[in-house]
Amino acid sequence: MSLIQAEKLTKVYGKGETAVVALDHVNLSVDAGEYVAVMGPSGCGKSTLLHLLGGLDRPTEGHVMIDGQSIAELADTKLTELRRRKIGFVFQFYNLIPVLNATENAALPITLDGTNGAKAKARDWLQKVGLGNRLTSRPDQLSGGQQQRVAVARALVADPTLVLADEPTGNLDSKASDEIAELLRQVANEWGRAVVMVTHDPHIAAYADRIVFLKDGAIVDETRLDAQNIGNAGLAADKMRTIS
Repeated sequence: MSLIQAEKLTKVYGKGETAVVALDHVNLSVDAGEYVAVMGPSGCGKSTLLHLLGGLDRPTEGHVMIDGQSIAELADTKLTELRRRKIGFVFQFYNLIPVLNATENAALPITLDGTNGAKAKARDWLQKVGLGNRLTSRPDQLSGGQQQRVAVARALVADPTLVLADEPTGNLDSKASDEIAELLRQVANEWGRAVVMVTHDPHIAAYADRIVFLKDGAIVDETRLDAQNIGNAGLAADKMRTIS
C-alpha cells in the first residue's frame, strides 16, 4: 500500500443549485520518498486537494489514508494530533511568528506537543536546511528564501510522514525558488518524506518525480519525470497549455 492514499476524494461546497464541486472523485497515491507536484488552472481544486490530504478540511465523499490510517474517521482532537505529528505544512507566505527567532519558530510544532529537546531538534533541522548560521535571527532579519527554509525546518521537526507545500515559491525570486524546490526534492529523496506540492510554475514542478494535472476538480493527466531531463519544465508547460 502507498504511504498516502486518496480514494474518490470529493468536496462540494453549498447545496442544490448553488453547489460547487471543488474536487470530483480524485484518486491519488504517493509513496514514501516521492515528490509529487500538482498543477492546473486557477480554481481547478489544487488547494482543496491539499487541504483534504492534510486534514484541514473534511471531504464530502471519499477518504484519505495516511500510513494506513483513515483520517476522515478521526475526531477533531485526534485529527489535530495527527496533523501535528504526521504532516508538515509549508505555505506561500511562510507563516512565521515575528517575535520568535528561527529556532523558536522551527521548534513550535513539537514545543506545542510537549516534546523534550524541541529547540535542539529544531537547531538540527535548521542546520540541515542550510541555516546553521541564522539560528537566533528573527523573520524580519531573514530574506524570503531564508524564511521559507525556516518553514521547511518547522515542517520537518516532528519527523512527519507527509509534507504538503502550497505554492512554496510563489513569494520568492527565481534563485530562491529554485533553492526551495531543490530543498523539497532533498526532503523526499534524501530524508524519505512523501512531498505533495501545489505550484503554478512549470519550472518548479519540473523538480518533482511526478506531476499531476487537475482541471475542474478532476485529474486529467499525469506525467512521471526523468530527473536528468532538462526539458521537463517545457513538458509541464506544454501540458498546462493543453488543459487550460
